[in-house]
Amino acid sequence: MGQVMHRLREIETGLRGGQEGKQDLISRFPDLDKLPPELSIQILSTLNATDLCLAGCVWEELANDELLWHGLCLKDWGYASIYRRRNREGFSYKRIYLLLDEATLTFNADPELGLQYLFDHGLVDNQAEELGKFLHYARKVDNDKKRDFLEKEERRDILDHIIKLQDYENQFLPNALRKFFQETKPPNERNSFLHDMVDKFANRFVSCNPRLGLTKDAVYVICFSLILLSVDLSSPHIKNKMSKREFIRNTRRAAQGVNDDFAGHLYDNIYLVGHVAP
Repeated sequence: MGQVMHRLREIETGLRGGQEGKQDLISRFPDLDKLPPELSIQILSTLNATDLCLAGCVWEELANDELLWHGLCLKDWGYASIYRRRNREGFSYKRIYLLLDEATLTFNADPELGLQYLFDHGLVDNQAEELGKFLHYARKVDNDKKRDFLEKEERRDILDHIIKLQDYENQFLPNALRKFFQETKPPNERNSFLHDMVDKFANRFVSCNPRLGLTKDAVYVICFSLILLSVDLSSPHIKNKMSKREFIRNTRRAAQGVNDDFAGHLYDNIYLVGHVAP
């Protein structure tokens, strides 16, 4: 690897030294076919899918290695039902990557069409749990389209499975709520979907932190208190900001099991870190 990096530095120097020097150094770049396979695979593993396809024009066998495309699949789509069928004849991670990429582009344009593409090509099974896993681990899925999809009444069960995959153990409540809203973007207005989201989050947070001594209902109320406080402190249209004393008093009245210190820490977090759903 040290020799390869040295050669790359030589090429970089040659690029500054004119066309003739560039051609000479490129011609002396090591042929990956002549390197140990482990080293060649390690070098190619730094490429993205587009560059790996281009590398395949020169090193076809190396660039089509299943290990490389397996890694790319897991990087962008951590879970897909079809991964369990890798022992089937004709299974190819490169082909799966290209199909998942097309499915994601389709989903980001129209979630229902994207979903049908996933089903038609056997990429994801038509089950709420399987879809929840796929959406939770898929990095390329657009968050706005994902929210629009989950907001539909008939798709709310998928949200249950997404939340089950999230771990909030020993996390401070406002930070956990931010993490949740980063995973599943909240709606732009207070509606039934937002209430559903917070309700499911509260249930999961309590199950992850049983020693905290808060009930699901208390966490639910606190979450909306944090959302309202976030809006109050961040909105330039609100001139009279809620004070720490007012927040502590209001939160203690609304949620059981909340003392002054805990409510004060909640306020400080929003004041210093910012909105729970930016």
